[in-house]
Amino acid sequence: MSTARAARSGGPVQSSIPLLSRRALLAGTGVALAAALAGCGSSAAEDPAAPLRIGAIPDQDPEVLQRLYGTLAGSLAAGLDLEVEYRPVTDYAAAVSLFRTGDLDLVWFGGLTGVQARLQTPGAVPIAQRDIDEDFHSVFVVNTATGLAPSDDLRPLAGLRFTYGSETSTSGRLMPAFFLGEAGIDPQGFPGGPGFSGSHDATLALVASGTYQAGVLNEQVWTSRSEAGDVDPAVVAYARTPAYHDYHWLLGPRAVERLGADLPRRLTDWFTGLSPEDDAEVLELFGAQAFLPTEAANYAQIERIGRDLGLIR
Repeated sequence: MSTARAARSGGPVQSSIPLLSRRALLAGTGVALAAALAGCGSSAAEDPAAPLRIGAIPDQDPEVLQRLYGTLAGSLAAGLDLEVEYRPVTDYAAAVSLFRTGDLDLVWFGGLTGVQARLQTPGAVPIAQRDIDEDFHSVFVVNTATGLAPSDDLRPLAGLRFTYGSETSTSGRLMPAFFLGEAGIDPQGFPGGPGFSGSHDATLALVASGTYQAGVLNEQVWTSRSEAGDVDPAVVAYARTPAYHDYHWLLGPRAVERLGADLPRRLTDWFTGLSPEDDAEVLELFGAQAFLPTEAANYAQIERIGRDLGLIR
């Protein structure tokens, strides 16, 4: 696990992919920590000397996540004069479980996992979201062998071998399934049943290889990988969903008990105080121009859709 007390470091995505019009839409859990969590357990959650333990859903390659949250931990440690520790996990459900038990204090969740974690953890509070998270999108991609050109009509995807990302990913499963349903497509009815790649990067790899003919991932990953030249030419963007709220930081109640009642305000102030001039590295790694305050009401649509799809009970 990475512990930091270091010096502080240092918009919305635009896309030419067709935006799906409403009219077109209508026509076990494995837990892994970087070092020994055994011996910490719930006792660590009650230790007033314990650091602020941060985590995140593993939606990208582990190397990318280590750089992102290692940098954030150092900057946050200096900004709040706290010891901050990043603890990686193996899957989305692990992040929710460790947050619920108090072994993770502050977690970067997607919309759905954030709702799941908040409902399972009385007293948990949303802290901040990026500017792009109040206007987030997913991108449907296809293998060039399908012959499909970019379109706002999702119906041609119905007959293709198709993969989502993680089963509980907001941008890689929940919201795409919702928009597919609005387009008259059974989101579980793809030939052989849909796949679940586990992450956005894995979705790209599976569509590139032809294992699946189509898939869906979050627009931020698609844009960043495209700009870096890391997308296989065999994969092309097909359609872009309408906007929805997504990623956000969620703070657990045990951290407030250990580190003070003003911790939620301090964290929100720190995140929303990040600026492109002074904190360019952190913001660039998060693909944002700024962080904004957020609240539970922003994720009411996700909760409703999650319940309709049986992902929240």
